Amino acid sequence: MFDGLDLIIVGAIAIVIIMWGPAKIPEFARALGRAQGDFKKAQKEFSDAAATGSSAVTANATVAVPKLASTIKTKDELLLKTAQKLGIPTDGKTRE
Repeated sequence: MFDGLDLIIVGAIAIVIIMWGPAKIPEFARALGRAQGDFKKAQKEFSDAAATGSSAVTANATVAVPKLASTIKTKDELLLKTAQKLGIPTDGKTRE
Protein backbone atom coordinates (compact mmCIF):
# COMPACT_ATOMS: atom_id res chain seq x y z
CA MET A 1 0.00 0.00 0.00
CA PHE A 2 2.67 2.55 1.03
CA ASP A 3 6.18 2.53 -0.34
CA GLY A 4 9.17 3.67 1.68
CA LEU A 5 9.13 7.11 0.02
CA ASP A 6 5.43 7.57 0.76
CA LEU A 7 5.98 6.81 4.44
CA ILE A 8 8.87 9.28 4.59
CA ILE A 9 6.73 12.05 3.06
CA VAL A 10 3.80 11.37 5.42
CA GLY A 11 6.18 11.26 8.37
CA ALA A 12 7.80 14.57 7.36
CA ILE A 13 4.38 16.23 7.06
CA ALA A 14 3.37 14.90 10.47
CA ILE A 15 6.58 16.21 12.05
CA VAL A 16 6.06 19.64 10.45
CA ILE A 17 2.49 19.81 11.79
CA ILE A 18 3.62 18.84 15.27
CA MET A 19 6.57 21.28 15.32
CA TRP A 20 4.92 24.39 13.90
CA GLY A 21 1.25 23.68 14.40
CA PRO A 22 -1.52 23.85 11.85
CA ALA A 23 -1.73 27.67 11.96
CA LYS A 24 1.83 28.20 10.70
CA ILE A 25 1.60 25.91 7.68
CA PRO A 26 -0.47 28.31 5.50
CA GLU A 27 1.97 31.11 6.31
CA PHE A 28 4.86 28.88 5.35
CA ALA A 29 3.12 27.87 2.10
CA ARG A 30 2.44 31.53 1.21
CA ALA A 31 6.06 32.45 1.88
CA LEU A 32 7.21 29.53 -0.25
CA GLY A 33 4.84 30.58 -3.06
CA ARG A 34 6.08 34.19 -2.93
CA ALA A 35 9.69 33.03 -3.04
CA GLN A 36 8.94 30.84 -6.04
CA GLY A 37 7.12 33.71 -7.78
CA ASP A 38 10.01 36.11 -7.10
CA PHE A 39 12.46 33.55 -8.45
CA LYS A 40 10.45 33.05 -11.65
CA LYS A 41 10.09 36.83 -12.09
CA ALA A 42 13.84 37.36 -11.69
CA GLN A 43 14.53 34.49 -14.05
CA LYS A 44 12.20 35.99 -16.69
CA GLU A 45 13.75 39.46 -16.29
CA PHE A 46 17.22 37.98 -16.69
CA SER A 47 16.28 36.04 -19.81
CA ASP A 48 14.54 39.11 -21.28
CA ALA A 49 17.58 41.26 -20.56
CA ALA A 50 19.87 38.66 -22.08
CA ALA A 51 17.68 38.45 -25.19
CA THR A 52 17.50 42.23 -25.47
CA GLY A 53 21.23 42.58 -24.93
CA SER A 54 22.11 40.03 -27.58
CA SER A 55 19.69 41.56 -30.09
CA ALA A 56 21.04 45.03 -29.27
CA VAL A 57 24.57 43.81 -29.90
CA THR A 58 23.45 42.28 -33.18
CA ALA A 59 21.59 45.44 -34.17
CA ASN A 60 24.57 47.62 -33.27
CA ALA A 61 26.88 45.39 -35.25
CA THR A 62 24.73 45.61 -38.36
CA VAL A 63 24.32 49.36 -37.98
CA ALA A 64 28.00 49.95 -37.19
CA VAL A 65 29.28 48.54 -40.46
CA PRO A 66 27.35 50.89 -42.79
CA LYS A 67 27.91 53.78 -40.41
CA LEU A 68 31.64 53.15 -40.47
CA ALA A 69 31.65 53.09 -44.25
CA SER A 70 29.67 56.32 -44.43
CA THR A 71 32.03 58.14 -42.03
CA ILE A 72 34.96 57.77 -44.41
CA LYS A 73 34.46 61.02 -46.33
CA THR A 74 36.57 63.69 -47.81
CA LYS A 75 37.79 66.55 -45.68
CA ASP A 76 35.40 68.94 -47.41
CA GLU A 77 32.38 66.79 -46.60
CA LEU A 78 33.50 66.47 -42.99
CA LEU A 79 33.99 70.23 -42.71
CA LEU A 80 30.56 70.89 -44.23
CA LYS A 81 28.88 68.39 -41.89
CA THR A 82 30.59 69.91 -38.82
CA ALA A 83 29.57 73.42 -39.82
CA GLN A 84 25.96 72.30 -40.23
CA LYS A 85 25.96 70.63 -36.80
CA LEU A 86 27.29 73.86 -35.25
CA GLY A 87 24.63 75.89 -37.03
CA ILE A 88 27.07 77.82 -39.24
CA PRO A 89 25.56 78.76 -42.60
CA THR A 90 27.65 77.33 -45.43
CA ASP A 91 25.92 78.79 -48.51
CA GLY A 92 28.28 80.81 -50.68
CA LYS A 93 31.33 80.13 -48.50
CA THR A 94 34.64 78.55 -49.45
CA ARG A 95 36.68 76.05 -47.49
CA GLU A 96 38.91 78.72 -46.02
